Amino acid sequence: MAINHVWSQAIKGRMSEFEDRIGRKVSMALLTADQLASSYNVKLNASATDVDVMMVRALQEQLVFGHNGWLTDLTDRVESDTAYDWSDFQQAPREASVTAGKVLSVPVVTERPALYYRKDLVEGLGGPPRTLDDLMAMSLDLTKRDKGFFGYVGRGQRSGAVTQWSSFLYSFGGDFVVDGKSGIGTPEALAAYKYYGKLLERAGPPGATNMSLEQALPVFAQGKAAFFIDADAVYSNFLDPKISTVGKTVGFAPFPAGPAGSRPHNIPSWSLGINEFSLLRDDAWEFIQWASSPEMAAELQAAGIPSARQSAWSDAKTLATFPPELAEAMRLNAERGVGRDRPSVLQVGRARDIIGRPLVAGILGDSVEPVVRDADAEFADFLVRDNRHRES
Repeated sequence: MAINHVWSQAIKGRMSEFEDRIGRKVSMALLTADQLASSYNVKLNASATDVDVMMVRALQEQLVFGHNGWLTDLTDRVESDTAYDWSDFQQAPREASVTAGKVLSVPVVTERPALYYRKDLVEGLGGPPRTLDDLMAMSLDLTKRDKGFFGYVGRGQRSGAVTQWSSFLYSFGGDFVVDGKSGIGTPEALAAYKYYGKLLERAGPPGATNMSLEQALPVFAQGKAAFFIDADAVYSNFLDPKISTVGKTVGFAPFPAGPAGSRPHNIPSWSLGINEFSLLRDDAWEFIQWASSPEMAAELQAAGIPSARQSAWSDAKTLATFPPELAEAMRLNAERGVGRDRPSVLQVGRARDIIGRPLVAGILGDSVEPVVRDADAEFADFLVRDNRHRES
């Protein structure tokens, strides 16, 4: 079972190769994220054996699935197969594949934030911003020049903005959890909250607190903003003349450096695991070996699907599909990346809701400090309860 994604579609189109290899037919169901989550909930709670390979999000449901005993421990398989070369996977996505000391999934698709910018607007400003201070200054300056034009656009929804804010948090030197306790009340996190709030309040469009990716992306695509930071996977939207007016002027750059340097997230957006109740675990593992092999990773990345293998990122041929500026930005962001864009907890949705509250306050222009204090206390209590659930 898999998400209906370009990676899944590419693998399904090559399935006859694998079927010839093992002499067995393979059925691959492609579902939406909601359908996939619902199907897993029904089937795994019933210990169903009719699902072998599972496409999962290592940062969203893997911790819960691992806690429930629904994913097979792959540690021995990945570490004993020298030809498979587990060490070839980038460190950040590889670490995200481990829960409670066990490798429960193998990353197949990765994602980082890219800085999208208008080349025609930054030519006289020394090029795209290399630091967060530069991004703020340029965004504010460009917002003042033209009514109805915005220096920056980005996600502002309470929960949805958390993943994109994570790169700002890390680049300010903060983290969601520090030494097992809430990290969102630290001076570094407070500075990141204030920065993001100010950026969208003073340089962003009205109604930013209602903006998800789907609402923010068209603002940049229609030439109404100078800068936009979001997933590098969406770059093709800005090159499509059917939906974009900035195709000839859009530029791509790495995530700007903050006080702690440039520390963007580099996450495995989708991974492969094996159902603990599967009766065909050896065949399932052979499928994962094939679908995430160095050869397949290189082939799919050359087709524009970012992999998790360092060998693919080190091969210029695999990056030729991407615009050169974007390929270099992706490479640098991957090297500098942190392997998560949300806290590693069982109740991810609830955690994001708590963490996102100060973001909304900042974007609305409210005082951030008291909201951060309340959210920090609430998140601290949440972590205690979440840890108790993990131990139970």
